[in-house]
Amino acid sequence: MGDIAFTKTFVQHYAFIMKTLKKSHESDTMSNRIVHISVQLFSNEELARQVTEECQLLDIMVTVLLYMMESCLIKSELQDEENSLHVVVNCGEALLKNNTYWPLVSDFINILSHQSVAKKFLEDHGLLVTWMNFVSFFQGMNLNKRELNEHVEFESQTYYAAFAAELEACAQPMWGLLSHCKVRETQEYTRNVVRYCLEALQDWFDAINFVDEPAPNQVTFHLPLHRYFAMFLSKAVKCQELDLDTILPDQEMLMKLMIHPLQIQASLSEIHSNMWVRNGLQIKGQAMTYVQSHFCNSMIDPDIYLLQVCASRLDPDYFISSVFERFKVVDLLTMASQHQNTVLDSEHERSMLEGALTFLVLLLSLRLHLGMTDDEILRAEMVAQLCMNDRTHSSLLDLIPENPNPKSGIIPGSLSFESVLSAVADFKAPVFEPGGSMQQGMYTPKAEVWDKEFDPVMVILRTVYRRDVQSAMDRYTAFLKQSGKFPGNPWPPYKKRTPLHPSYRGLIKLLHCKTLHIVLFTLLYKILMDHQNLSEHVLCMVLYLIELGLENSPEQESDEEESAGGQERCHDSWFPGSNLVSNMRHFINYVRVRVPETAPEVKREPPASTSSDGLASSQSSRRKSLQRENSGTAQVFSLVAERRKKFQEIINRNTSEANQVVRPKTSMKWSAPGATPQLTTAILEVKESILSLLIKLHHKLSGKQNSYYPPWLDDVDVLIHPEIPRYAHGDGMTAVERILLKAAVQSRLNKRIIEEICRKVTPPVPPKKISSAEKKTLDKEERRQKARERQQKLLAEFASRQKSFMETAMDVESPDADIAMEVATSEQHVSEAIYDCVICGQSGPSTEDRPTGLVVLLQASSVLGQCRNSSEPRRLPTTEEEQIYPWDTCAALHDVRLTTLQRYFKDSSCLQAVSIGWEGGVYVQTCGHTLHIDCHKSYMESLRNDQVLQGFSVDKGEFTCPLCRQFANSVLPCYPGNNMERSVWQSHSNKCMQDLVQEVEDLQEQLGTFPVSISSETNLSKEMESVMKDIKSTTQKKYTDYSKTPGSPDNDFLFMYSVARTNLELELVHRGGNLCSGGASTAGKRSCLNQLFHVLAMHMRLYSIDSAYNPWRKLTQPSQDKNSELVSEELPEVPVLYRDVSSLLLIQILTMPQPLHREHFTCIIKVLFTLLYTQALAALSVKCSAEDRMAWKESGALKKNTSSGEKSWEVLLGHVISELSKGKIYEEEETEELPVVNPDSVECYLQQFCLPFLRITSLLQHHLFGGDLPSCQEDEEFAVLASCLGLLPSFQSAHQFTSASCLDWPVPAFDMISQWCSELASFAGRHPDQVKALLIQEPKWDLPRLLQLPENYNTIFQYYHRKTCSVCTKVPKDPAVCLVCGTFVCLKGLCCKQQSYCECVLHSQNCGAGTGIFLLINASVIIIIRGHRFCLWGSVYLDAHGEEDRDLRRGKPLYICKERYKVLEQQWVSHTFDHINKRWGPHYNGL
Repeated sequence: MGDIAFTKTFVQHYAFIMKTLKKSHESDTMSNRIVHISVQLFSNEELARQVTEECQLLDIMVTVLLYMMESCLIKSELQDEENSLHVVVNCGEALLKNNTYWPLVSDFINILSHQSVAKKFLEDHGLLVTWMNFVSFFQGMNLNKRELNEHVEFESQTYYAAFAAELEACAQPMWGLLSHCKVRETQEYTRNVVRYCLEALQDWFDAINFVDEPAPNQVTFHLPLHRYFAMFLSKAVKCQELDLDTILPDQEMLMKLMIHPLQIQASLSEIHSNMWVRNGLQIKGQAMTYVQSHFCNSMIDPDIYLLQVCASRLDPDYFISSVFERFKVVDLLTMASQHQNTVLDSEHERSMLEGALTFLVLLLSLRLHLGMTDDEILRAEMVAQLCMNDRTHSSLLDLIPENPNPKSGIIPGSLSFESVLSAVADFKAPVFEPGGSMQQGMYTPKAEVWDKEFDPVMVILRTVYRRDVQSAMDRYTAFLKQSGKFPGNPWPPYKKRTPLHPSYRGLIKLLHCKTLHIVLFTLLYKILMDHQNLSEHVLCMVLYLIELGLENSPEQESDEEESAGGQERCHDSWFPGSNLVSNMRHFINYVRVRVPETAPEVKREPPASTSSDGLASSQSSRRKSLQRENSGTAQVFSLVAERRKKFQEIINRNTSEANQVVRPKTSMKWSAPGATPQLTTAILEVKESILSLLIKLHHKLSGKQNSYYPPWLDDVDVLIHPEIPRYAHGDGMTAVERILLKAAVQSRLNKRIIEEICRKVTPPVPPKKISSAEKKTLDKEERRQKARERQQKLLAEFASRQKSFMETAMDVESPDADIAMEVATSEQHVSEAIYDCVICGQSGPSTEDRPTGLVVLLQASSVLGQCRNSSEPRRLPTTEEEQIYPWDTCAALHDVRLTTLQRYFKDSSCLQAVSIGWEGGVYVQTCGHTLHIDCHKSYMESLRNDQVLQGFSVDKGEFTCPLCRQFANSVLPCYPGNNMERSVWQSHSNKCMQDLVQEVEDLQEQLGTFPVSISSETNLSKEMESVMKDIKSTTQKKYTDYSKTPGSPDNDFLFMYSVARTNLELELVHRGGNLCSGGASTAGKRSCLNQLFHVLAMHMRLYSIDSAYNPWRKLTQPSQDKNSELVSEELPEVPVLYRDVSSLLLIQILTMPQPLHREHFTCIIKVLFTLLYTQALAALSVKCSAEDRMAWKESGALKKNTSSGEKSWEVLLGHVISELSKGKIYEEEETEELPVVNPDSVECYLQQFCLPFLRITSLLQHHLFGGDLPSCQEDEEFAVLASCLGLLPSFQSAHQFTSASCLDWPVPAFDMISQWCSELASFAGRHPDQVKALLIQEPKWDLPRLLQLPENYNTIFQYYHRKTCSVCTKVPKDPAVCLVCGTFVCLKGLCCKQQSYCECVLHSQNCGAGTGIFLLINASVIIIIRGHRFCLWGSVYLDAHGEEDRDLRRGKPLYICKERYKVLEQQWVSHTFDHINKRWGPHYNGL
């Protein structure tokens, strides 16, 4: 009971509340609060009913609304500006602009949803009058006046407020009321509404002083009274079985009612013809909003329905002439070839004529309110939307016009949205396009829908943009081509319509009235004669109207009545009757036309003696004297006069008013202004009928004489079953054939006449002599045609070249892509590489004075550091228990190792025993294009001066490749000369190992001997230095400084060879972690490693290695003195067995003079392989159990003296064990053991241990010397690579192959091994606990992966959106999580800012050396941070319909899309974010 009391009080204060609302500035918050109260009070039907009865709630509401609007009324300027008494709301007022009225209206709608309350409203006449009064405030608001001279100064954007107001304050209450008028028992309500609606309309017409002509050049899109009237009529016929005629007003009122909706249709056409262009863009906005999906069924649909009702009840000739007059094309509808249009510029004539015909087609074809069921309507709407474009599920929901209860998913009717959708459309799963554009899950029309249901009329009605109609036609064309139904350019198909509801049968009269037939005849004639301002679209619509007429003919005419004398009966008028079927065959001989005196028709020449064929209109004009004799001449036809006459007739019929007043003719605008040339009358000989014109048009369209042959002459069945599939799709010729067939089916006489016309149309013509002048023009035409074809071909070729270039340039994964960089790899004899500069276009070698460079992108990368030694990828934590600790990553382990080494050994030596760059390494990639470095500098200058907002910063050296627009930030100089020693396979040279070893040592001694001597500063060396600076500055200082003494040269040395290591390792990762697939390097010529090595080598050779410490000696010469190291105080050097062999390889190669000889390269590898093998044996020996060790030691000792002892792992392992046993190495407690030690598993272990080195070396060899990498099975990778590197003298078959057979010891193996092991033994003496830990273990890194994400997004959301940040312990406003390491961060959070860097940016630097991948928890999207830029990547979570839900607005359950996540991972690993994602912006450290 308390409820009622409160509600009553609330109601009594209602008016007061509204005043507060009106005054309040914060109307938004205020209105929201009120609605929260009122919704709860008024949603309860029982309560609402009681309050309505006891407190006059409805009266209060309507009155308050009325008062509210009265505060912002202005005088209407519609029609009669001076004398108008009508007032409308002013849309510029805050009240409307800010939707202040909304809480009130919302209550009103809410309360009308209760049947009992609505019933009260619909029965209360006083209320209805007040309500119609309220609605009339919106009638004619926001009047647009066409600007004819100046462009409007200020484009007001108030129009949207007007549309919103009509929708919310008028249409929604209307839909609410309509929902209670569903059954026969509610007829009374409809009568009431219609009655008061008409009264309000009559008052409105009187107030604006309206007679019969709308004022020119003005339009309002807001006619809510008309729409109330229309919608209640529609409901009455559809649901209440009311007889339409009992509620329709008299003819005169109908004539008035049709004027303004028709004015809107004509204005739409004017707006699309750019006649309102001076009113600014907003007028286009209005035209679009009027048909837009949220408004169309409350605006354009009722308007067209109302026009259909008027047309079905008014005189058809009057209606048709009104249409053409409103569209301002009356003057164009003349048979004369020239005419004067007093109200329209000729440039707009064509599109206005198209508009008028299209409108007629819409009017006569649409059945939305004329007989379609709700299910049929839903299906038609859906098909129309899908034909324009493939649609996502949510956009379809949005585009289908909704009835009052929006988005329920169940649209009124028995069928739901989903079941219709599955019937008409196929789901295309979200795929991924190269180039990175994310596709959403889309629905596309099924084939049978294109075949049977594509309805261009519905598409035209529903398109907001005209281009969508074209898009639908293009898709239709593509479907027909693909399914082989029609190869050419099809015309819109003709679609059968739902039968008309009997109440609207009168609409058919429009198709069967003389006025329309005259218009159709005239247009066909004009098109045949090539008059100006006609188009294929006009013809298409004309044919559509004829076909509609044939499909909807009144009762069948009997052929017999028509005697041959029929034609004589009607000499004064155009056509004998009104039936299109019989009028089609009626021949019209002469037409009297009014033409300007300048027209060709008015030639004063005597009648030609020959009978002219009636095609050349200029010849066939007769002189004035002939007029009287010619009784068969048709009259001049004037639509305007026709309409006046009819109007007067109709007015006089309504006798009640006829005797009071003869209405004045308001419109004087049809009397031609004096400036126009004098019109004179001429007579045209026409001698055509609609049928004959159609047949001639067929010939014209086909470009052949006699192209039309009546199909029934071959196959009589055609007449019995005229629905032939071959006529369903096609072009204009098909349409003509279809129409002629239908005409013949409907009447035997037509059939006979068609046959006759075909017989005599063109007797065989004797070949005509072509005059030389004509020949010239013909030749010219042909030549032009050929030129055009040539041009087309060129363009097509160009396009395809560009396309293929783009594909290769943008494609990340194509290993064999061939890019324009012509580095001569294949020609053996070429001495110098030739480069093309993409800026100046010249080709030539790179020289020291004018070096060429590769366009490269340098970026710091920590991808390698993310490798882990387990194949199980880590998951994103979604509970408190799951945490990620970064101890097992590659970067962490390398870090620990370096720190441990630095504790026990000499710093400079430590810095050569490892590689860095696992984190923050510099990765270099190129698009393969080259340019002169001086050209590049001027290019950068021009970019700097060009202030266009680019997505990159020129000051940081960033630019895009001038050719392929790929992002880049440096230029890598190309080393002059051929860069590749060609004697590829002379590796098996005759020199013995010892000589080679000596040569390598000598070469290393001559430091500084670089072919380009560094002392002389050339341009090339300057460039090399500057690129080295770029490389250094690419990564952060903490990733380059590892030495204990800051700034020591050892640091630089380590950094430089590590850059090479990083790039080799990354290429290996891109190949999937092994080299089994072989082939050229990733994107063969797009690799820049060769150039990179030259730059690095040049800098590395600036640092001398003290020869005493040169690792090469340690590897190749047994040392003489054993005790020197004990004396020295400082820390010892790193034992050789603790050194990383791949690092040693790069140090050796890069400190050699370039270009390197192949034999020296092989020699270095052989030496390093012996060390690597020994390391493998040492690691293995530590893993064995003590008994196994004893066993191996003994079995090795037995075989030690055999010939192949140095190449047997058993012997070597035994030796290693015995040597290492001398120290305290094996004394520690047992480590994890190998389960079984049989020879096979040992061999396998050794191969796995050596493989990573072999892979890196093979890649290096491939880049330095060319030559393809062999492909192989995984199990033979070791053997294949070993033989490729020249370690295997000859490749043996796999079964008897052992890894040890690759060994080639430069000095006796046992001496070497003993020496290396003794270093360890002496170290073990001092630090027994560390010996094993530092032994290099078998490296088994898995490929880098992002974190695994859970299937359902909700899992992530629930855990993270309430999680507190570990730094500031608050729940972040924008939480984000790093997908590389799982760290939880505050996006844009000021709480976690450090030195002006926000947390995401900071984390991207620490975790990815500048690259961060973050999932934004509250938006489900991923952002990428790359250095100083960021971009929105998209979402990897999609809903059941394959759509993203950015910002989680729709709230649908989201599921992981594995393909997208794969792509994200792929872009991360391949470092291609910069190239694939286009929309980058600066983040100013604020993320």
